[in-house]
Formats: sequence, structure tokens, C-alpha cells
Amino acid sequence: MSDEYGLRIHINGIVQGVGFRPFVYGLATRLELAGWVRNTSAGVDIEVEGDRGRLETFFQALGDESPPLAQIDSIEREAYPPQGLAAFEIVHSQALPGAFQPISPDVSVCDDCLRELFDPCNFRYRYPFINCTNCGPRFTIIKDVPYDRPKTTMAPFSMCPACAAEYADPLDRRFHAQPVACPECGPHVWLEAGDEKAAGEMAIRKAQELLEEGKILAIKGLGGFHLACDAENPQAVSLLRERKNRPSKPLALMMPDMDAIHRHCRVNAQERETLTSRQRPIVLLSQRAPLVSPQIAPGQNTLGVMLPYTPLHYLLFAQGERYPAPDLPYRALVMTSGNWSGEPIVTHNAEARQHLSHIADGFLLHNREIHVHCDDSVYRTADGHPYPIRRSRGYAPFPVILSAAGPSLLATGAELKNTFCLTKDNYAFLGQHIGDLKNYETLNTFEESIAHFERLFRVEPEAIACDLHPNYLASNYARERAQRENLPLVEVQHHHAHIAACLAENGHPAEEPVIGVAFDGTGYGDDGAIWGGEFLIADYSGYHRAYHLDYVPLVGGDKAIREPWRMALATLHTLGEGWNPALAPVLHARRLASTPLYPPLKILRRQLEEGINTPPTSSMGRLFDAVSALLGVCEKIDYEAQAAIELEALAAKEEEQSYPFNIKVSDIIGLSPLIQAILTDLGSGVPVPLISARFHNGVAKMVKEVCQKLRTEHNINTVALSGGVWQNITLLEQTVSLLQEDDFNIYTHQKVPANDGGLALGQAVIAQRNLIPDP
Repeated sequence: MSDEYGLRIHINGIVQGVGFRPFVYGLATRLELAGWVRNTSAGVDIEVEGDRGRLETFFQALGDESPPLAQIDSIEREAYPPQGLAAFEIVHSQALPGAFQPISPDVSVCDDCLRELFDPCNFRYRYPFINCTNCGPRFTIIKDVPYDRPKTTMAPFSMCPACAAEYADPLDRRFHAQPVACPECGPHVWLEAGDEKAAGEMAIRKAQELLEEGKILAIKGLGGFHLACDAENPQAVSLLRERKNRPSKPLALMMPDMDAIHRHCRVNAQERETLTSRQRPIVLLSQRAPLVSPQIAPGQNTLGVMLPYTPLHYLLFAQGERYPAPDLPYRALVMTSGNWSGEPIVTHNAEARQHLSHIADGFLLHNREIHVHCDDSVYRTADGHPYPIRRSRGYAPFPVILSAAGPSLLATGAELKNTFCLTKDNYAFLGQHIGDLKNYETLNTFEESIAHFERLFRVEPEAIACDLHPNYLASNYARERAQRENLPLVEVQHHHAHIAACLAENGHPAEEPVIGVAFDGTGYGDDGAIWGGEFLIADYSGYHRAYHLDYVPLVGGDKAIREPWRMALATLHTLGEGWNPALAPVLHARRLASTPLYPPLKILRRQLEEGINTPPTSSMGRLFDAVSALLGVCEKIDYEAQAAIELEALAAKEEEQSYPFNIKVSDIIGLSPLIQAILTDLGSGVPVPLISARFHNGVAKMVKEVCQKLRTEHNINTVALSGGVWQNITLLEQTVSLLQEDDFNIYTHQKVPANDGGLALGQAVIAQRNLIPDP
């Protein structure tokens, strides 16, 4: 019997644009095997033949030795009689109708390219677009699959002989690196500042000079524009806030290396790993004594920091081959999204000139088109693992692998922090961060992004899922499209979707219910009220609302969300507590009453007594707002969750006392003992950091007590924690610790955000379950 035979292999996953074919070519050549490898719209196909033992070594090595950016999701093989092939080669890509494959996110510049970037002998020395198969743009330049240069925004740039030789060499790390380029043939940078223009190296030097002078620059990056200034220049930061209409929301920072980050922040091992990962997200770090302007993150004890991730970023911190340049006047740059407050990130040069000219003093531009916008991702560390706050650049469109295949569908997400989700087979493709769907520009970006994903992944939705809320733009889009295309529409309750998203990313079995603790700011409930402090007995098919915070009126409707003092007074009124004139929200309301836009307290009291514009809410987010206002921490917000964030920042770390809740009534969690204890401590002069800590401790203990009751009643030991309130790491880690002490099995988020940025995943898996007939 001959030892020669052949294998046909099909591989699915992230295996294109990551150096997989040259890896296969090198592996087969080393093992003296013959055959071919090619990309298709469905993945990578291989036919290989030779000695049986070497073939088995080859097959094993495909998984064990694959390139760093590759991810194999499935691999299939079948034997065939050898055909007598003489050599191994890479053949042209093949487009297959209806086929799809995952796509690599954009990846930070690799160490090899960095060495070349600062090597004066290399022909790409200080070239801002250096890249290879192990790094650089992917998702933001792809127009269609298979991932070949003509189907990217690099198509207009014809390769010079040097780049073409690397591109064609299977043993070169730039083999079929679609964005490969050099100063001779590739994209270039230039700077515009008033009447002044500079190109190439002079553009970068001029940009450094402007930043040193305290100017604001609009810098075109991978997935859109940044607005940048010297983070240690208070005047520059103040001017940026004023021009961008961003009075207090934290600004992201970029620092050149870990030494610079350590000077500003405390960094643990997991945070360092996340910071230096190839995704390079913004990471929220504990701040040391402030060295940057205090206006970077007012009212907070953290800084959002990222390392450079493009060659251009590195050049902004360099002089010649010296990185970071020792005599550069700035050591940290503000790098905030290049947009007007509330609008999508700007991606095109003409758009930047039009929309950012009132903010930026100059523009650092380039001529490589950004096909898809992609904001920076934001992460924290919780309980020793990365915890996503915003999932976008570096992660999107990387899929969540579902435990079972289901119908292809679209889930449109929520109104705030919107992302959408498309499913196909057992993949759930979450879109990049869209933002808050509150205007035409963002809605247009949302619709364009959905169309792009449907084209890339060859998805024709069989149904559409959306939030129950009657007025969300994302839900209205879903309803209109479902009607237009005659598709089933599945409307999903907000907090059920939160819990389902947590279950899906943790691979939870479909048949087993869990205790879902969904804490957030706003979610439309089945009874028409605003939910947000929910304990659900839930699986993918449905849920039962077991406990919830007692209702409190949102006095003034949405105004109560923007003005936490209203929540504080409404909570006091509901619980029969007087409005003590010395309390911070009462003092604040009296100051406002002197202006024509705000009613005196007696009118506010009448609103509450007669139920005028006072929709009820059970929201934990609004309870945090009320406590923050009661303590005088934050009476009016400029960005979502500001009051809760500032309250967490003040919490004393070593405090062990806690405030009680009333959980004796069947399904209602009463607030009276909590508020009474806070008022007593306020009256006794207890410092605000201690009160904040006792409140956090009390919420964590209340969660444990309710989960204990539900475990006893329903014989369920798994708890899923989801919703935006769980971005409060103080609360999350305390709650997880208490539940672990009591031997609960706990699910938290690690792949998608706990906030509304992960909601579409939950909508998708719930809708899939609803569309599958019962056996």
C-alpha cells in the first residue's frame, strides 16, 4: 500500500489578510508536499499531497503554528487519490456566490514594521503607512470579499517594483499584504493650517510644532479623525472643550510608551496586557497625582489612555529615529473623536474641513480612503479580566461564536451606544460603535453600516429584531424595514436582551434559566414604565420579572435624567421624606427657581402630587443619580451616567459598613431604609466618601440577598450581571465577590459591553429562539 495520498482541506475563520496563505506555502514547502492554497469567499481551500506522515504533520501544524492574527473557527478535511502534483503554489482567489467569511479587524503596527519605521537604512524609514500581513488596516479599508487589493481602498495605488516584489514573494511577510506601500507608490500625508501647507516629513514636523504651541489638530487616522492637543496644556484642553461643546465628559489620551503611562497612572498586569495588545484600546486606569490638565477627566479618579497604534501616531512622538523623542515638549496628547458633539466620527478630508474647521487650527490629512468609520474601543479591567465599555476598533467585526446555528437575522440594538448585530450560521457579527441614534447623521451612518455588513457577510435577514421602545430610531428602522420587506419582526424587552447577551457570550445552554440581574438607566418595560433595577428568571425564550426596585417618578420626564436633583427630590417625596432646606438638591432647586426656565419647588411638588409628566421608573441608574444629588456630588449631567461615575470615584475603598434595602415584600425592593440611613449620616456629618462606599456596599449585599431568595425559590444557581450600571467596577467586583462566597456561578461580560453596546447580541439570540419551532 502506497504511503502517498492527498488531503482536501477547507478552513473557516479569520484566515484572509493575516498571512495565512504564505504560512501554508512555507509549511508545505518545508515538508516537501505538493498542491495549492487559495482564498475563496468562504475561507481558505487547500489541496495537498505527499507522504502520509508528513501530511498529518502538515494538518496538525495548521492549527498549532498559524500566524498571530489568524483564528481558525472550523477546519474540514477529506482524503483523495494523489494526482501527481509536482510543486506547491498559491493560486488566484475564487469568488463564490453567497459565501462569506469573518474579516480581521484593524491591527496596530507590529514590532517588525516599527523597527523598519525608525531604521534610516530602510526605504520605508519614517513612512506613515508602513504595514505588513501582521498589522495595519483591514476592516476600515475593505469594500468587499475576497480580501484582495482591488476590493479595498488601496486599489488606486499601483505598487512600485520594490513593493510588488514583496507582494509576490510567498516567503516575504508582505506577501499579499493588501495595503502594502512605500513613499514611492503609496498614500502620503500633508498638513493644512490656514494658508500654510506642508507635505511628507515637513507635515509631521509642522504638526509637532503646532501641538507644542497649544494648537488643536484634526488628525486623520485608521477609522476616522481625532482631535488632538497637548494634554499637559490647560489652555489647549480648555479651548478644545469649548470648541467641541464637551464641557466635562472625559477626554481620551495617547501616550508614547508604558514608561509615560506609569508616570500618570497605576497599571496592573491585566491592564498592561490590554494596553499593549494588538487591538490597542483605550484603557481606563487609576490616576496618580495629576500631571495632565485636570480638565481631562473632571470629577474622576481614572484616565482613559491608549498607546499609539498607527505609524503616524508613532511619528508624532518621534524625532528622526529617536522614539520617543527625549526633548519633545509634550508627553501626552488628547486624542478624542473627531466630531461635533453628538454626531458620527468624521472620515473624509472634505467632511473634516467642513465640520471640524471651527474646532481645529490645522488638519493632518492623508489620501488613503476610510471606507468604514471605526471609533476607538474602550476597556476596563474587572476581576482580573478585560471588561469592554465600547467595542469597536481592533475588535469589530470580529464575531461572537454562538453555541448553535440559527436563522440569519438583523438585530438593530438600542438608542444609546448603538451597535447592531447580524447572524449567519453560528456567527454573530456585531457592528462597530455607531453612537447615540438621536439625529439624521448618525441614523444615516447606522443604515450604511448595516448595508455594508450585509454585503460583506452575504447576509439576507430572514427576520429583524428590535427593542420594544415605541420611539427608538433603531426600532422604527426595524419596523419599517420588516414591513417593507415582508419579514417577521421580533420586539425584545430591553432587560431580557441584556441578560441574553451575557448568556450568549458565555456560551450558556439554551434550556437552562438563570437569575438575571439587569441594572441600567433606561429600558422600556412591559407595563409601559421605565425599568432598570430588575431581577429576572430568564433564558433565551422568555423571562419572569421576579423582583425590581420600587417605582419612583421621573419628575419632568427626560429632564430628570439630565438633572439628578429632580430624582433626589422625587425619591424623597415618594418615600414621605421632607425636603430639608439644607439638602443639596433643595438648595440647587431654589437657586434654579430664580431663573425663568425652572419652576419653584411648590410647582415641582404639585407635579409629583398630581402625577403630571412623572412616568414611573424602577431604574438602578436613576437611584445612583438620586444618591449622587443628595450628597451634592452631581446635580446636573453633561454626559450619560456622569452622576454615578463621580459618585463611584469618591467611594472610600476600605469602608465595610453598608446601607439596607427592604426586600421583604414579594417582588418589590423598597428604598426607604436606604434613604433614611443616608439622610441620617448626612445629618451627622459623615463624609461623602464613606456614604458613597456604604451605598455601593449596600447595593452589592442587596443583590446577594435577592439572589439567595431566588435560588431557594427556583433552584437556580447561575447569576448573569448585565446592564450599564455594571460598568461601575466598584459595584461589580464587590457583588461578584459576595456571590462567589456563596458559591454562585456568575456570568459577566468579557466580549461585548454590559451597556447598550451589547444589547443587539441579546436581541439576536432571543429572536433566533423565537423563530425556531418547538420540537
